[in-house]
Amino acid sequence: MRILVTGGAGFVGSNLALRLKRLPSTDVCAFDNLRRRGSELALPRLRDGGVEFVHGDVRVPSDLSDVGPFDLLLECSAEPSVQAGYGGSPSYVLDTNLQGTIHCLEAARTHRADVIFLSTSRVYPIKGLRELPLVREGDRFDLPVHASGTGWSHRGISSDFPLGGHRSMYGATKLASELLVEEYRAMYGLRAVVNRCGVISGPWQMGKVDQGFVVLWAARHLFGGRLRYSGFGGHGLQVRDVLHVEDLWELILTEMHNLPACDGQVFNVGGGRERSVSLLELTGMCQERSGRQIEIAGDPETNPADVPYYVTDNTQIAAAAAWVPRRNMEMLLEDIFSWLRREQAYLEPILGGPTTPASALPGKS
Repeated sequence: MRILVTGGAGFVGSNLALRLKRLPSTDVCAFDNLRRRGSELALPRLRDGGVEFVHGDVRVPSDLSDVGPFDLLLECSAEPSVQAGYGGSPSYVLDTNLQGTIHCLEAARTHRADVIFLSTSRVYPIKGLRELPLVREGDRFDLPVHASGTGWSHRGISSDFPLGGHRSMYGATKLASELLVEEYRAMYGLRAVVNRCGVISGPWQMGKVDQGFVVLWAARHLFGGRLRYSGFGGHGLQVRDVLHVEDLWELILTEMHNLPACDGQVFNVGGGRERSVSLLELTGMCQERSGRQIEIAGDPETNPADVPYYVTDNTQIAAAAAWVPRRNMEMLLEDIFSWLRREQAYLEPILGGPTTPASALPGKS
């Protein structure tokens, strides 16, 4: 079996590629344009793990053609920032996330390959998420225990959440890509599954303001640097659930082994309520593990793309694939802090930043 992982030098792609390579009789090709700073650090890991690396761009069909035949496409490529296009041209996010998907699906059609497509929770509209009846519970926003509506409850957001309204260029390109995946299934008979992922984290994530906030928070506490609670009053109450990348790997493996049952499904995938955290809560966890406190300012102004709360309701994927995440926030932070300390010489120039303020929660997760 030959597997193509697009975005294969990114955080998610490289971790999944290395895991896939450990399967018996499996060849794995990691395909990436290395545009994101820090992605070059994945290359020695991929090489040592026996993963083939191809430097290419999903925006260029001939780059994908040069890869040759494959049996499964794991589509992890994306411009992952929900801020993409604000205050400037949306060309890169449109070309990468939408045109790139078309090129990937064409390659899958050519080789009759199965497709596992990683989408995002940001397909859900900003206005709808902002209108949830949130209340303050301690150091976080939360949904009332007995309240519910279409696609939401105390458990979180399900895939039935209404899709009407705007969602950012990033979210729009991923939703459009989901529709294209379904059309390729219907027209060409491809087997495909879509995972709408929330925040994913773990070692080797190059966290920054708009993507990878857990690693960024941990690194700034360990290496030094400023952070900022941005938006929704500037108190750090906004909440996301966080999925350990190892739990995502276990889901991908389950879907690979059960593609006939998962084919055509669109799943919400995340850490769930038990693995949700506010920025204020995360600060306390990082202070405890780093043994230090750093400056965290408050900025009440809310970015147009941000939402105060997103927690994944995993009920659908749990029923369809018997999958639930197993690693909690404590385990995730233990893995992240151990990695940061072990690789400090490499990581501090990238993840430290004494004069660089961090912002609110990321768009992707």
